[in-house]
Amino acid sequence: MTATLPARTAADWSPDQWEAWRAEVRQLAAEKDAVLLAHNYQAPEIQDVADHVGDSLALSRLAAGSDASTIVFAGVHFMAETAKILAPEKTVLVPDADAGCSLADTISADQLRAWKAEHPGAVVVSYVNTSAGVKAETDICCTSSNAVEVVESIPADREVLFLPDQFLGAHVQRVTGRTNMRLWMGECHVHAGISPTDLRQSVTDAPDAELLVHPECGCATSALWMVSDGQLPTDRVHVLSTGGMLDQARRTTAKRVLVATEIGMLHQLRQANPVTDFQPVNSRAACPYMKMSTPEKLLRALREGRDEVTVDPGIAARARAAVEAMVAIGTPSPVGE
Repeated sequence: MTATLPARTAADWSPDQWEAWRAEVRQLAAEKDAVLLAHNYQAPEIQDVADHVGDSLALSRLAAGSDASTIVFAGVHFMAETAKILAPEKTVLVPDADAGCSLADTISADQLRAWKAEHPGAVVVSYVNTSAGVKAETDICCTSSNAVEVVESIPADREVLFLPDQFLGAHVQRVTGRTNMRLWMGECHVHAGISPTDLRQSVTDAPDAELLVHPECGCATSALWMVSDGQLPTDRVHVLSTGGMLDQARRTTAKRVLVATEIGMLHQLRQANPVTDFQPVNSRAACPYMKMSTPEKLLRALREGRDEVTVDPGIAARARAAVEAMVAIGTPSPVGE
């Protein structure tokens, strides 16, 4: 079957055209021996047609353990790279090779090498939201859910270089109380744009709501300050990774939950708990890079086998060691960003 789709964008498709698209995607995935992965921040239609939905590291692990010979990763480029690092024998495709990441792009391998040279003997901890080249220069990777555990595993007298997200790094410093930890001043422009002003207005408008805040957000410190100041009850404020948010959505009995992260996450939260009203702290917090993996491009990837992602084997081996060092610390976390 080949879907007959108009030249217009998917937003203009009829229900029959959407059904034809879904049918062809699933048929081609079977024919190409492909597993379809969709990040939590993808459009709902892409999440719904995928085999697995989640954060980048969890999806990469699923891909590595899959019997499929091809991985189609609807996300941004560094995520497809991570899948290739963990599954070097598989073909990895991304719907749009130009889908970058404002956070990953804040530091290059050359910049990290220069930073390391300024701090000999320091332990480098890199968030998984980084390029393969940066991971290759890293001692231990981390996710937003296990960053505290990773940093606490490092001897107290060793200096730590934490990158690239300054807000996640500040959260780790706050929790661990570590003073010999240097932060790279990077940020995700979408999460950084969810401001303390957005947070205060949302809380004012819905004073009884529960609050879920991603640690990459510019408002995370304000949320915790509002708790310490007594403006918000401790039991209603949760600073969590996307996977942690999903777990909390399944547990919560709140009537309304305010969510501070990229708005694509709302689809998964609402599916997990259709009773609770999940609302964004900032309704404009949409990542344009994530939205580059359109339904049309996903279909193109399956039809034409593009865009393939490759990683130099030497870089991949060193990057894989940094990820494996993280997994070796405590209980491997199933969640990432």
